[in-house]
Amino acid sequence: MAVRTIGAHGIEAGLPSGFEGRIFRRATTGEEITRPVGHFATFPLPAEVGDFGSGAVTLMGPEDVFLVLFEYGPESVGRALFAREGMPRELTPADFRPYTLRRGLGGQSGSQWFFTEQGRPFTLYCVLGNHLRRTTLVPRVNSLLAGLNVTAP
Repeated sequence: MAVRTIGAHGIEAGLPSGFEGRIFRRATTGEEITRPVGHFATFPLPAEVGDFGSGAVTLMGPEDVFLVLFEYGPESVGRALFAREGMPRELTPADFRPYTLRRGLGGQSGSQWFFTEQGRPFTLYCVLGNHLRRTTLVPRVNSLLAGLNVTAP
């Protein structure tokens, strides 16, 4: 059951009990174009977190999960990497591997999915605090995914 809903930039998240999150765009530098990013976690998110969790995943305990929803530019629509239509809504323990992590941290496990939702290209990057506990952690990931929604640009 979602206890709180947050939304910005055409992304809305119903946060299940025990989750916190934020949806934002980084400040631009020069002519850079930034895109929406959503960070969701079962632990307190620090003020400064890299797009894919640097600065946060090192704080995870073995029972924690961390998810990133990262939007790419419209030039990515139609590319093979984003051919999957629709956000994954139900992951399985078999979808998580220690070697999927951007930076391998002992015991953690990750999963990454590229897709297009409502004409917008994204990646979903998920980290579990402990690979051996993935059977109990993946349902927490799925409870968050059930409440994530994206609107058309």
